[in-house]
Amino acid sequence: MNRRFPALTTAAIVVFVLAALVVATAPTVLIPSYDTTAVEAVDAETGETLTTVEARIADGPMKRYVGLSTTDELADAEGMLFVHSESGEHGYVMRDMAFAIDIVFVAEDGEITEVREAEPESRPLTTYEGTGKYVLEVPRGWSAKNGIEPGDRLEFDLS
Repeated sequence: MNRRFPALTTAAIVVFVLAALVVATAPTVLIPSYDTTAVEAVDAETGETLTTVEARIADGPMKRYVGLSTTDELADAEGMLFVHSESGEHGYVMRDMAFAIDIVFVAEDGEITEVREAEPESRPLTTYEGTGKYVLEVPRGWSAKNGIEPGDRLEFDLS
């Protein structure tokens, strides 16, 4: 304890504890806002645009952790694009999710590697794994409805 300024030390501890509680119960306070990008799904064989969604970009650790867990629902043309620092095997869970989604894993070159259908669930959480640098989460059934499958491509601009 600081002998010269005991009240200051106590106040600093109280502020730290309160801040930690806020972050633990509402991590979105650390996320100022999401940038967005248009994500275009393109057929691998024809080069034809299959559909487009407006996606929030989750490009930092806290944004990826929170993901869509604070979202009540997604419209058909909405999604979230997760950006990882490198390609690899990534696992996603439905932590605090209110609705079902498609989880679309995408290689660095834009090729869709895997599509997983995920339902909200209680504990223990199922991990949906796939390979890629990017992951697009969209409403469940979006991939099937638009004829999107592994081998097709996603095109988007992150600049």
